[in-house]
Amino acid sequence: MSTHPNQVAVITGGNSGIGRSIAMAFKKNGADVAIFGRNPETLRTTAEALGDDSIAIQGDVTKLEDLDRLFEAVGERFGRIDALIVNAGGANMRPFAETDEESFDYQVGTNFKGAFFTIQKALPLLKEGSSVIITSSAASSKGYPGLSVYGAAKAAVRSLARTLAAELAPVGIRVNVLSPGPIETPIFDRLGIPPEKKDEAIESFKSMVPLGRIGQPDEIAKAALFLASSDSSYIVGVDLAVDGGMAQV
Repeated sequence: MSTHPNQVAVITGGNSGIGRSIAMAFKKNGADVAIFGRNPETLRTTAEALGDDSIAIQGDVTKLEDLDRLFEAVGERFGRIDALIVNAGGANMRPFAETDEESFDYQVGTNFKGAFFTIQKALPLLKEGSSVIITSSAASSKGYPGLSVYGAAKAAVRSLARTLAAELAPVGIRVNVLSPGPIETPIFDRLGIPPEKKDEAIESFKSMVPLGRIGQPDEIAKAALFLASSDSSYIVGVDLAVDGGMAQV
């Protein structure tokens, strides 16, 4: 049975990893889907997997003109947004003392500025009963060496969600947060970890998780489906941790 029939779901960073799994889950459950991402190749393959009824827009969440193009296309095709999944993000794993301005600007821009303006630009298409879901991280509430900028940026979007939940609840728009722990996605190849140390890093992350394993993207997708459904109609402003207990125990 479709749980999101006739919904319109927009997923930034929807071309790979967690975002791709969320997009596929919404499509499987009856929604029309728009994805947005920077990589043209993964955007194309994900669009093909989603099928002809979906749209894919290439762009960067840090560029406001790209966000304008995204929501113009969504407005022309679908006319509204029922579920906005603000998922685009990125991290560089570097010691605090070795973090340069370029790395700082990339992480704050992608994780915080991008989220802020994604939601602002989407507002005209968000109607009463719609849902905004921001992807944060376990790193927003617990300190992990090497993730000072990433953790701070993800904490910023958690704070943003509280304010937006208060501002938008009166007009019937629910804002919530998903905070994954370590998830098996291509992000491990983009953290700046030397290839020969990747397996060691993954084992280190596993050791921090009470369940003793790395999570799967579909586990985050299921949580996103819940937060965008009528089953969560009385849930506003929460930070739903899907982290195997990493930041909870």
